[in-house]
Amino acid sequence: MENTKKEVKPSVDKPVVKSTSSKPVGTKPASATKPASAFKPAAPKTEGTKELRAPRKVFDKKEGRGQDQNKDNKENRAPRQRRDGSRPNNRVKEDAFPDFSEKVVDIARVTKVVKGGRRFSFSAFVVVGNKKGRVGYGHGKANEVPDAIKKAIKDAQNNLINVSVINGTVPHEIQAKFLASKVMLKPAPKGKGLIASGTVRAVVELAGYTDIVTKTYGSRSKSNTVKATVEALKNLRTPEQIAFIRDKDVKELL
Repeated sequence: MENTKKEVKPSVDKPVVKSTSSKPVGTKPASATKPASAFKPAAPKTEGTKELRAPRKVFDKKEGRGQDQNKDNKENRAPRQRRDGSRPNNRVKEDAFPDFSEKVVDIARVTKVVKGGRRFSFSAFVVVGNKKGRVGYGHGKANEVPDAIKKAIKDAQNNLINVSVINGTVPHEIQAKFLASKVMLKPAPKGKGLIASGTVRAVVELAGYTDIVTKTYGSRSKSNTVKATVEALKNLRTPEQIAFIRDKDVKELL
C-alpha cells in the first residue's frame, strides 16, 4: 500500500483594511438618539381648541307670544273646561229674498276645444224681481245647468235696482239702447195687459208692471235685450222727481 500524504498548503493571511473612520468596522452604531433641537416644540393650546373650550351655558327658555309672561297667573288660573264635540249652531238661516221670483231667460252650452278634446260647460241668464218695483239680472257659468242657474240667481240678487211703478204702468214713454238692441216702453191704460216679447215680458212682469206696451228694435239677443230694458227702467222718472229737478210744483206739470 502506498502511503498517501496530504499536502499542507501554507496559510496566507488576508490583508487587513484599515478604516479611515474612528468607528470599528463591522459594528452597528449605538441607538441613534435625535438631539433635542430636532424635536419641534408643542404649539401652545389656544381657546379654540377642544381642551380649553368653555362649557356651554344652559339658558332658560324665553317666553314667546303664546306664553304668559307672568308665571303667577298660570298658577292662579282656573282649569279649562273641555269643549263638547257638538257645538251649538246659533246661526239662523234666513232667506234674504223671500218675495223674489226668478225667470231663466237663456241657457247656452259652451264648448271649449283643448288639446285633449272638447270641454262642455253651461251659461245661464236669469232675471229676478219681487213684482213691487225691484228687478235685476244676472249671469252664471258652471259645468252643470243647475249650478249655472244658482250662480246667475245669486248674481242677479246682487244687482237689483228700484223702478217706479204708477198704477201698474210706466210714468212716461222712454227708449234705451244697449249695443245693437233697442227697446221702447209706453204707458198703457188699465186692462191693456203686457204687450211685450218673451224677453222683455220677463223683466217688466217681475218688476211689477201689469199694463205696458213695448217694442224692440235691432238685435234680438236675449241678454242684450234684457240689459236694454233694465237701462230704460233705470231712466224712468216720477212726476215728483221731475218737479223737484225743475223746481216746480207737481200740479204745474200735470
